[in-house]
Amino acid sequence: MAHNTINQLAVKGTTTIGVVCKDGVILASDTRVTMGYFIAHKQGKKVYKIDDHIGMTIAGSVADAQKVIDIITANAQLYRINLNRPMPISSAARMTSNLLFSARGLMAQVLVGGVDDSGPHVFNLDPFGSLTEEKMTATGSGSPVAIGVLEDQFQEGMSVQEALPVVAKAVNAAMKRDVASGNNYNIVVIDKKGYRELTDVEKKELLSKGS
Repeated sequence: MAHNTINQLAVKGTTTIGVVCKDGVILASDTRVTMGYFIAHKQGKKVYKIDDHIGMTIAGSVADAQKVIDIITANAQLYRINLNRPMPISSAARMTSNLLFSARGLMAQVLVGGVDDSGPHVFNLDPFGSLTEEKMTATGSGSPVAIGVLEDQFQEGMSVQEALPVVAKAVNAAMKRDVASGNNYNIVVIDKKGYRELTDVEKKELLSKGS
């Protein structure tokens, strides 16, 4: 049953990527939103800011994923207000895991990534709340292609600047080979300076480096 449900989720499309670097985290996704074989939106947002030090990527049902984002964002802000310090990445991931497990009907696969006092982290969560910490991972229907590029070219211990062209190449390759991924892509860097989304000019330069 679980295997079939996850397969149905993958059919919905999307390519999202998360990698851990020595000085930060990179999160990336394509922007195509699909309903079966219909392209519902060409510039959909799939990487979201949870807090200044935490980001989340989404795959699956957009409405379900946005509900998860809203709940985790609110709780991250409450955590900062109540304890006067930012929420650890592992706590944000565990809260997301508990939410997905308790709801069970939410068709969302997410990556939670960011930087805290213990360093950079990326966590992968399936629709049932299973939680694994990864150094490099991808979700969605384009993930097999993206993982192929990452396994070939990404190395643990890379800096953000060294890994950015690899991530751009991985998401671009998935967009070319997966019908449910495409149109454009977004890349976010989270490091000690905070959360920053790359500009169109920066993304274009990355692809020229990665080619």
